[in-house]
Amino acid sequence: MGTEKRQRQKEGRQARVAAAEQAQRKANNRKRLFSAIGIAAAVVLLIVGFSVIKKKDNSSSSSSSSASPTTTSTPSTEPPPESAAGKPCVATVGPLPTGAPAVDVVVGPAPTTLVIKDLKKGTGATVVAGDTVTVNYIGVACSTGAIFDSSYTAGKPITIALSGVIKGWTDGIPGMKVGGSRLLGIPSDQAYGANSPTPSIAPDEALWFVVEVTDATATPASTSVPSP
Repeated sequence: MGTEKRQRQKEGRQARVAAAEQAQRKANNRKRLFSAIGIAAAVVLLIVGFSVIKKKDNSSSSSSSSASPTTTSTPSTEPPPESAAGKPCVATVGPLPTGAPAVDVVVGPAPTTLVIKDLKKGTGATVVAGDTVTVNYIGVACSTGAIFDSSYTAGKPITIALSGVIKGWTDGIPGMKVGGSRLLGIPSDQAYGANSPTPSIAPDEALWFVVEVTDATATPASTSVPSP
């Protein structure tokens, strides 16, 4: 009887130990499950949070882009052309166009009054103020000696009304005869002044021309032509 009791007690202890171990295993399993669920939830929250942040960033970027103009005006970084005022005249540089005469620039201070020098006397009709003339010409910038324009480059003379040209031509060509050629030294205020039409001529630049008249006629009242 005593042996049976001890056996029952032993079996009872073993059963309680087994039950306790099983309960511990269940508890551990629950902990691992809850831990895995927690990790998964944290990962999901991180992914959702990242997506929200990225969406906000994209939205902000899109808003910035839509608020920005599609085109911008970039200010020019190039300095304005330097004025030639006060600069002396230098000799012509560079090769002459085919068939063009040399331009005997008077080296030194730029002319302040119109310089007129006949290089060749013509034998044809005399040019009068306001005439339309057909001329060959070559022009040189005083301060650089650069050839900035020439009818010889185009290979043919131009026809132009003296009423529609710079003052240095308006006043400097009348009196010539057809077939003659003339050197003109033109002060800036009788050329283009501060408003140069081309980068080849600096603001306030005096100009030198050799002009050859090949024809001259009275200008029709309706004629309007550009200046050289």
